[in-house]
Amino acid sequence: MGYQEIFKQSIEDPQSFWAEKAEDIFWFQKPESVLSQDKKGNYRWFKGGMLNTAYLALDYHIETGYGDQIALIYDSPVTGKKRKYTYMQLRDKVAAFSGALLSLGVRKGDRVVIYMPMIPEAVISMLGCARIGAIHSVVFGGFAPHELAIRIDDAKPKVIVTASNGIEFTRVIAYKPLVDSAIKQAKHKPDHCIVFQRDQLKAELNNERDLDYSDLVAKARPGAYIPVEATDPLYILYTSGTTGKPKGIVRDNGGHAVALKSTMKNIYGINRGDVYWAASDVGWVVGHSYIVYAPLLAGATTILFEGKPVRTPHAGVFWRVLSEYKVKTFFTAPTAFRAMKKEDPFGSLAKNYDLSELKYLFLAGERLDPPTYHWLKDLMKDKPVVDHWWQTESGWPMVANPLGIEKFEVKPGSATKPVYGFDVQVLDDDGKPVKASTEGNIVVKLPLPPGCLPTLWNDEKRFLASYMERFPGYYHTGDGGYIDEEGYVFIMGRTDDVINVAGHRLSTGAMEELIASHPAVAECAVVGINDELRGQVPAGFIVIKDRYKIDEYSLVGELVTMIREEIGSFAYFRQTAVVKRLPKTRSGKILRHIIRKMADGDEFTVPSTIDDVKILDEIKEVLYDKQIGKAFQTEGI
Repeated sequence: MGYQEIFKQSIEDPQSFWAEKAEDIFWFQKPESVLSQDKKGNYRWFKGGMLNTAYLALDYHIETGYGDQIALIYDSPVTGKKRKYTYMQLRDKVAAFSGALLSLGVRKGDRVVIYMPMIPEAVISMLGCARIGAIHSVVFGGFAPHELAIRIDDAKPKVIVTASNGIEFTRVIAYKPLVDSAIKQAKHKPDHCIVFQRDQLKAELNNERDLDYSDLVAKARPGAYIPVEATDPLYILYTSGTTGKPKGIVRDNGGHAVALKSTMKNIYGINRGDVYWAASDVGWVVGHSYIVYAPLLAGATTILFEGKPVRTPHAGVFWRVLSEYKVKTFFTAPTAFRAMKKEDPFGSLAKNYDLSELKYLFLAGERLDPPTYHWLKDLMKDKPVVDHWWQTESGWPMVANPLGIEKFEVKPGSATKPVYGFDVQVLDDDGKPVKASTEGNIVVKLPLPPGCLPTLWNDEKRFLASYMERFPGYYHTGDGGYIDEEGYVFIMGRTDDVINVAGHRLSTGAMEELIASHPAVAECAVVGINDELRGQVPAGFIVIKDRYKIDEYSLVGELVTMIREEIGSFAYFRQTAVVKRLPKTRSGKILRHIIRKMADGDEFTVPSTIDDVKILDEIKEVLYDKQIGKAFQTEGI
């Protein structure tokens, strides 16, 4: 069947469609129902089904004769190490780690926070949790202790797993002090902290809580896989929301396995034995879905890369990895290629490598801007360059060019068409459908397909408020855009305060909370402005309290340090301007979207509700003076 027939069936008869897809995975016990609703009215998939995600990712392939196939390739240019694991070798290491967790009293439903760099032990820890029904919550290793502490308090883990250090280019970053600080700040105290000692730095284990990863695993008996309900949580992954508190996205076992396995062939063109590489981090949803789970569920070979697209050692490292391991499908963020383009404008380094095995190039995590698309297309020649769009909440692509089903013509700036299961629509602010090519709110008609979040961790009220109440009957994505006459979806950006910095989804609201806590700050606004390399970067606008004596330069430096220490350097908060006042509506709402458009040099309409039009001229002068965004380059500002 072609795309249109498959998509139509998935929307008009989702139960039979997903029942068929569910036949593609092994169940210890078949589901009682395909689609149902729980007591709270939330949709649930494959209720009554029993399975184990780690079993499906590892043991199943061994039992069907593929134990000697390569499952995982670890390539670390920052340490010079390379390692390959067969499915059997990886299974044995996962079983050993799950046994170590069991020896510490971790059981089904207990939470385990994982704060690790891109090393095999991170993947092993995730799968080790899944093997015994424990719920893992991976926290990106770049997060500062404050952010880690918030996640510890929400998830309440029995155990934290970390490493002695991470590596940023050539800089060794000690992880243990960060974890110690986070535990000290957190109200909840985990029973144990397991530390994997790396060669670059040995962490000091100085109390009964700390345990050496290697010693613990060596002493443990291998843990057997435990069947779990399809509706049992597999993991919690925190994502930025419109307040300072992150949202704990819950992913269940059954729907996740069914949906992800289906995508490898239908979207990415990957079959058993193919080599697949997603150049992301296990701390983000791409790392969960397409470094760890989906490739292994499909029986493919996945690559775990510890490095950057540049300076490890040069802007040709991605081409080297693609060539060396004969990667068939590659998936990364546009920022990676913008960084490569900056250092190698003509893509000359790609000519040094044999890329004949590479068939497809996928990009996501942020909007693929047309200039980057055209640069890649010129470089890739006849290889498809595919933009696709999805979210932490969905767990897998919502809009894509489904190359395993039907290849569509690419329209630069569009992520192509809705994926099967996702009834994507565009509504105006009153909840009414808009005409083709008219911009509005991107929504998905319920029910969401398998693999999407069924709720938020211990926060049903916020789940409904964030996603379901704005447009009843629809999932509110928080993104704006339009669908053209041919059904192509164009995602134009967030409609809330979440911004995308080099693929990292961050809340400007969280930054504002931190800035507002400074004793010198009367009020503030943080907006995301366009950036050629990172897509977006945050910029702060600060009003100082009357009669508060502080040097502007010193204040700006203190605020930058606060964001770095409390959120992380990857937030890239660098630009801050002190202003006399902020533009507001008569009701007192700060007009952040106006500030953002001014900084980006975009046209805007002065709202009739603005309190004082003169303030916009004051903001323009500050933008020009501080050279913030593109506005200062505009003639006549």
